[in-house]
Amino acid sequence: MLLAAALLTTAPCVAAGTGGKVAADLLRTRLAEQQAPCAQVLLAPLPSVEAALPANRRAMWRKAAPRALPREGFAVRRIGDTLVITARGTRGLVYGAGWYLRTGARPQRYQSAPARQVRLTQIGYRAKNNSYDAWTLAMFRRRIEDFALWGASGVQVIAPISDDDATSPLFPAPPLETLRGIGEIAHRLGIDFALYYPNLHDYATHAERAEEVARFRTLLNQLPIVDALYIPGGDPGHAAPANLFPLVAEQAAALRARNPAASVWISTQGFDAAGLDAFYAQLARRPGWLTGIFAGPQTRDPVAVQRRHLPHGYQLLLYPDIAHTMHAQVPVDRWSPAFALTQGREPINPRPQAMAALFRHLDPGSSGFVTYSEGVNDDVNQFHWFRLGWDPQVTPTAFAADYGRAFIGDPAAARAILALERNWEGDPAANATIDATLALIDRLKPASWADWRMDALHYRAVYDAIVRHRLIAARARETAALSAVDGATARARLAEPDPAPVQALRARLFALADRLWQGARLQLSVKRYGASNIERGANLDRVDVDLNDRVWIERQLATRTPTQLADHARTREGALYDDLGDPWNAPHLVRGSSPAADPLRFQGAIEGIADRTPNQGWRMSWISYAESLYDAPLRLRYTGLDRKRRYRLVATYAGEDYWLPMRLVANGSIELHPPLDRATNPMTVELAIPHAATRGGTLDLAWTRPPGMGGSGRGHQVAETWLIPEPLAGERK
Repeated sequence: MLLAAALLTTAPCVAAGTGGKVAADLLRTRLAEQQAPCAQVLLAPLPSVEAALPANRRAMWRKAAPRALPREGFAVRRIGDTLVITARGTRGLVYGAGWYLRTGARPQRYQSAPARQVRLTQIGYRAKNNSYDAWTLAMFRRRIEDFALWGASGVQVIAPISDDDATSPLFPAPPLETLRGIGEIAHRLGIDFALYYPNLHDYATHAERAEEVARFRTLLNQLPIVDALYIPGGDPGHAAPANLFPLVAEQAAALRARNPAASVWISTQGFDAAGLDAFYAQLARRPGWLTGIFAGPQTRDPVAVQRRHLPHGYQLLLYPDIAHTMHAQVPVDRWSPAFALTQGREPINPRPQAMAALFRHLDPGSSGFVTYSEGVNDDVNQFHWFRLGWDPQVTPTAFAADYGRAFIGDPAAARAILALERNWEGDPAANATIDATLALIDRLKPASWADWRMDALHYRAVYDAIVRHRLIAARARETAALSAVDGATARARLAEPDPAPVQALRARLFALADRLWQGARLQLSVKRYGASNIERGANLDRVDVDLNDRVWIERQLATRTPTQLADHARTREGALYDDLGDPWNAPHLVRGSSPAADPLRFQGAIEGIADRTPNQGWRMSWISYAESLYDAPLRLRYTGLDRKRRYRLVATYAGEDYWLPMRLVANGSIELHPPLDRATNPMTVELAIPHAATRGGTLDLAWTRPPGMGGSGRGHQVAETWLIPEPLAGERK
């Protein structure tokens, strides 16, 4: 009743000229939801404004009217007590409506247009998605309206034919029905409907290509008009460029038979060095059907290199991964293993500072972007990119303020968004900011119309606090156990429960997870909400995972004493120890380039975790590891070594079940072992270091994988190392 009354009250205050109805209806509805006062706004395309104004205001309009407008821009003029928002068509008017909703401003004159031409995000209606596979068209309508109001130039959908399951148990409707609906929603708002279409075979024969083109044409005929086609080179797909380019040429022809203005893009993803050379050779032939390339994850050449290979006249788009925190294109720098182990690869992840830095790094020379998303966990990042695509100078603070006003309704929400990113800095046990962030979010006063986004911020803050206090308790239990006089006492210490405040926080977390399922279909658990697997955002299932070596210690206590287990770092032997996956316990790791200069970490060390937990008997130091990408070495550097002594290296090679042979070289030329497969996971390697490598008092170690490979660039992972001095003659071991 309240909403209906508000709609009636506000309806006369938002008017539409001919061609302005879609934007006016949208603005009117959103203002009514917010119970806003009468707006006195007129939305109309430029040629329709004068006729829509009262006769006594038309002369004023003729003097103030903009002479021309950019294709996607909008202009604002205050004509008496009416705020006129005008544009070329529906798209620009929706952008103007979004500006008014965010600002409520009524300037005498204002004009704005986007800085980047392409500003899309990806919608994956597929089983792997952490939310969208459970969405109805009504939910998609609201979401796409939000995107358009924030300046999106379109949405991209993943074709039903991909590397995913054909269906999801959570689908409320068949894929084609939903994709058709998404396209119709986008076109009604005046924005583009784009298709991401992986080609999954080899296409070495004409028959294979013809079969794929027929499948593609059938799909096009089942969808609304497609405005842009995106073909990944890999991830998924594996066709050689010599086969892929002729196929896409035929697909482009089929697309433009329906929409001559459609753009066609192809990516460099997945190729090895030889494949990229072949890709660039195809570009050099200047195919007339190609609009440009898009640069995304799993590409071994940085964007700057790809840009240099792009012939004049072709455009470059970005395809940044905004969804993931690790095992990803843009990992969180020095992320605590405790967060990685619990919250995982796809958590709720507001990263305003990181996203701004990423945009600044990648944007020069680009025509825009399609953000790679896996649902609503990255909601803050999605809207941040839309704002950056419109105005690259917008600061993280200004964006957070806009987001907080638009979706939470409390100005303090901006501080909460920025604080959540800081929660992930440093060791959580030492980061008191985490508790302050939760207190800040607990004090927020969301508006009555605030939606699931408030619950998302709350969920992250509560989860961060749980990790912090569980980690403090877990470390205390382990320290007490390893100091115990006997095994029984050690086991008793390890079995002590988490403190009572953790249990209260845990109850809050589960309640928030239920609310996020109801409000956004965010699948935070495999069992409770049907997530496709734990890595796809289902971090509620990891909230109770051990954060110490309890199981490993209990197993060792069958044959060893607590005292014998206490010196894992082998300090009594004088070892120089590195737990390479722990950012604060790897003093000899060469971190390489900074995240600001190299956010994609092409030349820097990266932390990660294995697909294991301590509950399975793995040590925390085995689960976390360091690695580097593609041909860049993973390096350790030691200084101040005893020039007279010999040393030996003990290393634990452990990590994900995906790995490649590693070669280890000292000081750039001394091979310590040739390319070596990991026979077990984990695997211990022990090597004598030639005295020639250390007699100068320093030692550089470099692990590399086979050169020239493509894919993700990952796979050479080292968990921990000990450089142990050998006794001199006459010394006791």
